[in-house]
Amino acid sequence: MSLNNFVKSIQDIMRNDAGVNGDAQRIEQMTWILFLKIYDYQEENWEFDEDDYKSIIPEELRWRNWAVDNKDGKALTGVDLLDFVNNKLFPGLKNLELNENSKRNEIIVKEVFEDNNNYMKDGVLLRQVVNVIDELDFEDYSDKHAFGEIYETILKDLQSAGNAGEFYTPRAVTDFMAIMLDPQLGERVADFACGTGGFLTSVLKLLEGKVVEKEDRYLYRDSIFGIEKKALPYMLCVTNMLLHDVDNPNIVHGNSFDRNVRDYTEEDKYDVVIMNPPYGGSEKKSVQNNFPKDLRSSETADLFMSVIMYRLKKDGRAAVILPDGFLFGTDNIKVSIKKKLLGEFNLHTIIRLPPSVFAPYTSITTNILFFDNTHPTEETWFYRVDMPEGYKHFSKTKPMKLEHFDDATEWWVDREPIEIDGFDKARKYTIQEIIDNDYNLDLCGIPHEEEEILPPRELIAQYQEERARLNAEIDKTLDEIKMILDIE
Repeated sequence: MSLNNFVKSIQDIMRNDAGVNGDAQRIEQMTWILFLKIYDYQEENWEFDEDDYKSIIPEELRWRNWAVDNKDGKALTGVDLLDFVNNKLFPGLKNLELNENSKRNEIIVKEVFEDNNNYMKDGVLLRQVVNVIDELDFEDYSDKHAFGEIYETILKDLQSAGNAGEFYTPRAVTDFMAIMLDPQLGERVADFACGTGGFLTSVLKLLEGKVVEKEDRYLYRDSIFGIEKKALPYMLCVTNMLLHDVDNPNIVHGNSFDRNVRDYTEEDKYDVVIMNPPYGGSEKKSVQNNFPKDLRSSETADLFMSVIMYRLKKDGRAAVILPDGFLFGTDNIKVSIKKKLLGEFNLHTIIRLPPSVFAPYTSITTNILFFDNTHPTEETWFYRVDMPEGYKHFSKTKPMKLEHFDDATEWWVDREPIEIDGFDKARKYTIQEIIDNDYNLDLCGIPHEEEEILPPRELIAQYQEERARLNAEIDKTLDEIKMILDIE
């Protein structure tokens, strides 16, 4: 079964169930079942590695003891399966007993189920869904690594379902950012709005290639940290981390803004920060009070920039996606954030991304800010990634690819100014030039044709002339259609 068909077949089964309402609920239903399947697979590995391994999940509730259909007629289905899931499985996992010695991989089981529910009302259909998911064989290398694509398909469907806040960052972008940051084994890497873990998996993919000895595997597993506010992407993230051999995923289900930024200690800081902060949202006053007065914005992207600056280690480095509004914003808060960024950190590079990178989910134009905590900014390079030849725009079927960053990667190593048709594609600005520009970082952007500003009467006459021209074209086309259809 192909990956797309795998997800589609499950959703088609659920569409026949009266209890599941809409794509968002179908996805939530699918992901908790997938989580239990993958957790059971990981437990098999832990049992092999640890002679005294004991599961946090009671025996009766483990996937292998209720979900697997041995085709002997004994598998739970119908009313019996519904009764088990609703009255034993969910209550049992929501109320797991934990203590101060509980491992992270035990805690996440309870966290995953605290905010989830079983929506299905037809036990026969539920059995069909469980059977399809149980067909995945994670001992098979291709199936194991295919989950990344399955999970991205789920995420894209989640976005299509209109679930605000779940923002899909194309894999090409997360991979490019990770490659440029070049994380090393032993470094701690963070995403403070990790969603389903796309950035973290790009980092893990790079670190996997650096694992040589047994000790390296421990460094690999302890390398990442994430925070996710919403239950569903959190569940997808921890599932994804488990499948990437991170046995105790350090992923927190919480809000990055709940703590006063001035209280962070050295232990709370990271060598590498890589993320795409949610933007367009707003936070309440009580949350804003966790920031210094001059940084108290209601805009989530602004607050995340402050969190990043407070949590980036000395000599640490960061790559952050931000909308154009942050670059050209001149309100007091944005200027204060940019002054702190440029005055305390080295904002060495801004990559201007082409339009429609995030299509069809949003048309907002975005940028990648690369900075480090080494010294105040002295100069900033800007580089514009143009739309690839043959592309008018990106889409679901024609997404951005890593190869579209090849020119930027080559330029990164040997930086030179670039001018095309009289417009800057790449250029270096000194800190003084940026200050003189009132901290407006909207530089080397997409060229726009300059509009001639006409006097009001001439402008009105021009619009009336254009309207008359368009009306004449429409009338001509209508007459031609009427003639073809023989309509008076």
